[in-house]
Amino acid sequence: MTTGTGRLRRAALAAAFMLAGVASALAASPYGTWVRPSTGTKVNFYDCGGKLCAKIVGVKDASKKGTVGTVIMSGASKTGDNKWEGDLLNTENGNTYSGYVTLSGGGLKLQGCALGGLVCTGETWQRSD
Repeated sequence: MTTGTGRLRRAALAAAFMLAGVASALAASPYGTWVRPSTGTKVNFYDCGGKLCAKIVGVKDASKKGTVGTVIMSGASKTGDNKWEGDLLNTENGNTYSGYVTLSGGGLKLQGCALGGLVCTGETWQRSD
């Protein structure tokens, strides 16, 4: 026969495992709000019809508040484990580049490329939420 204390411990352990699984799934997902370290810009990455989209939801520099709501990525396709490919808008110069988004080491690396992928630059963003 099981005591009340034993059942309570097992229930607490089961809840802890479930929460760990949810936290792990969130950590391995690009969805949510991320911060660009160089500018402090906050961008929400979300599912849009099975693709990855992103829009600016907050800025650190008050002179850039007009960019809030701007979609910087729409319809990026998953091309591998923790990797998406699509077009990225650079709000600083208004140009759109071929881009890659990769989950790596707890960060989200965004990389934009020009000249058919010959010249690429990127930055690793940190989760905000």
